[in-house]
Amino acid sequence: MKILNVDTRDIARELARKYSTMTHDELDVLQSILVPVKFLKGEMIISEGDISRNIHYIEKGLVRQYYFKNGKEVTEHLGQDHSIFMCIESLFREEPSKLFAECLEPSIIYMLPKAKLEEVALHNTNIQILYRKILEESLILSQVHADLVRFETAHDRYVKMRKLMPQVVLRAPLVHIASYLQMTPETLSRVRAATLME
Repeated sequence: MKILNVDTRDIARELARKYSTMTHDELDVLQSILVPVKFLKGEMIISEGDISRNIHYIEKGLVRQYYFKNGKEVTEHLGQDHSIFMCIESLFREEPSKLFAECLEPSIIYMLPKAKLEEVALHNTNIQILYRKILEESLILSQVHADLVRFETAHDRYVKMRKLMPQVVLRAPLVHIASYLQMTPETLSRVRAATLME
């Protein structure tokens, strides 16, 4: 992990475009709390037992969140360029995380420290809106994933993921995609082969 000495203005603008319009002053405030960090492939952003204190915006890269169940890794989330991820329970309860977050590619990630974000949101309505919309997006993504594995067949899970996250399907190792879709790598191989015939 290496903190970068770069201008964060473009990322502040990108976040404003995505989540909430902002005045120049609000952009200045948002820019001032962003922490740009570079991670290597395989590097951990969060390990089990860490207390998560940041919302993360992936400018470039691929990130996997996972946990262990019965000695096996279970992939809970795959995040790609221009997306947000967080360990929501650890972040809001300020308790040790049960999740790991690992870079599957060299990644540039902008940290939004929760404490600072909440502090500036008190005085900046549009930053408050940005914060709320980021949380809404995170909850919706969790629900989409939960519904996917709960209601869809293995085939439909893969087809839907390919539609929603085409870059992740191309870039993430198959073993992690299979885990995310709650199927074995063998089932995923069969499903992928079948979709190529369609």
